[in-house]
Amino acid sequence: MTFSRVLIANRGEIARRIIRACRDVGLVSIAVYADADADAAFTREADESVRIGPTPASESYLSIEAILDAARRTGAEAVHPGYGFLSERAEFARAVTEAGLVFIGPSAEVMEAMGRKDRARDIAERAGVPITPRFEPDDIPADAFPVLVKAAAGGGGKGMHVARRPDDLADALAVASREARSAFGDDTLLIEKYVERGRHVEVQVFGDTRGEIVHLYERDCSAQRRHQKVIEEAPAPFLDPAVRQLLLDSAVALCREVGYVGAGTVEFLVAGTDAYFLEMNTRLQVEHPVTEEVTGVDLVQWQFQIAQGEPLPLRQDEIGCEGHAIEARIYAEDPYAGFLPQAGRVVDVQWPWHERVEAALDGPGEVGTAYDPMLAKIITRGATRDEAIDALVAALSETAVLGVTTNTGFVRRLADSTAFREGDVHTGWLDDPELSSALLDRPELSDRALAEAAQCMTEPAEDDPFGCRDGWRSAGHAGPDRVVLVEQFGQRHEIDLDASAQCRREAIPEPWIGAPWLRRIGGRVWVAQHGESWVLEVPDPMSRARSAAQGDETVTAPMPGTVLTVQVAEGDRVVADQRIATMEAMKMELTLVAPHDGVVGELGARPGQQVPIGQVIARVTAADGDA
Repeated sequence: MTFSRVLIANRGEIARRIIRACRDVGLVSIAVYADADADAAFTREADESVRIGPTPASESYLSIEAILDAARRTGAEAVHPGYGFLSERAEFARAVTEAGLVFIGPSAEVMEAMGRKDRARDIAERAGVPITPRFEPDDIPADAFPVLVKAAAGGGGKGMHVARRPDDLADALAVASREARSAFGDDTLLIEKYVERGRHVEVQVFGDTRGEIVHLYERDCSAQRRHQKVIEEAPAPFLDPAVRQLLLDSAVALCREVGYVGAGTVEFLVAGTDAYFLEMNTRLQVEHPVTEEVTGVDLVQWQFQIAQGEPLPLRQDEIGCEGHAIEARIYAEDPYAGFLPQAGRVVDVQWPWHERVEAALDGPGEVGTAYDPMLAKIITRGATRDEAIDALVAALSETAVLGVTTNTGFVRRLADSTAFREGDVHTGWLDDPELSSALLDRPELSDRALAEAAQCMTEPAEDDPFGCRDGWRSAGHAGPDRVVLVEQFGQRHEIDLDASAQCRREAIPEPWIGAPWLRRIGGRVWVAQHGESWVLEVPDPMSRARSAAQGDETVTAPMPGTVLTVQVAEGDRVVADQRIATMEAMKMELTLVAPHDGVVGELGARPGQQVPIGQVIARVTAADGDA
């Protein structure tokens, strides 16, 4: 059962994390990559790297045959699945072991039992773990609403929707079914009581082949949007001690009931002194670093040891929990445009140098639409929760991702909000516009950032003979004293040059909290400040601006994806915000709506069609009498 060569069936930041753990314990790391990741950081850092297929995940990271072929070609002896992709697919675990390899995770049988939410509920009930009431679609009492519709297979928040009234149920079932079928190949759904203002608290567990089970305390992941976690922390704050003990005991009891081996997470919904079992994740979690920070345990190294048949390194009474740790997920998405996933080229990156960072990239690179848009996790710790939060806010202030819009600034504002600091953020908080709207106003560039951007745009390249700042000007003309720059969102700025302004072109080796950081490439300058980023350029007088009216008439694809449904026909009369179509991109379902009242004049796509970014889906023209 011992092994020395580990194939990592994943990509991005988790692949890099496992590579580091392999290096620390003397194991050979083998990376697999799809075409889009040929030049990615994890492929360069692994001891060996092997191509497994083209960019689509279905032909590479989700192909069991391709991964097993890579294992055979490289002489791998064990496979670490990371998280996502095939990590919770029982058929993958079974195929790995049948190929004579060690699967670093629980058995296929346990994954089948716990990987489905419906079966996991039954096991939890037998173990005495508290569960939420469950309903059949045609037998839901009127007073049971709101209810939660969720996919029985898989996780990650996909295929999960709340129906607040009986009239909402049919739509929630239809959307959840589509998402579940697309993400997991299984559209079986569960309907459970939805707990309002609940907190998401999960327990890290570990089991060995000798039947020993321990917990490594709990994490709070209540700051989430549409069931996707944004900020996680350990231990869970403001938790009743009796509830904490119930969660820890229940998680261990559940693992004993199913005979669990390896790393896992048991998730609960907590409301006051009530707690309910949600699901079990039979793998390492994205947020595992916060547990490592407060327990001092390397969970990936533990996975290696347990997979080789060794006993748990520590007994329960030897595992402590000290201080507080917090993690922010950095996504390529625009929080101020409905959290729409983003794609493009990252021209530069600056991560906080003094904190733990788990990142997919450390410099320029491409962010595509084929995979999850998470770019990094930033983890901080402190003796107290306030210290950990302060450190996170500072770290996010020092973070800059230029070229692709991210949620960094939004997460910084969330972490620093009164609601988060006081523990008022529950699982539905970010989805309630009345509670979170203040965080969703797009910030404006500061005067300091504009001054430095203007200065940057007036400085020629260092090798330009006309760029010497010696006062000489061709034909005796003085340089400009005012610069006009335009943001990517159309905002125009007229800036008086400030001789004291600096252009911060390079990475700054010391903390630069609050200071703008800039990078000029050609006729554009990228600016980052407090985690936010902007791109500015000199307006082109020869370009023809598209009128607002023209823009308002067109409903376009916000990113590459697949059109799922078209709800209107040519000639239909529509009202503002009426649903025009739905499309899937990055495994998310996006709703496209009418920009104003009018008539559908032209349809540019049909259900099932693959469309590029900017593809016209429909044109909505103002009808006679419409304003």
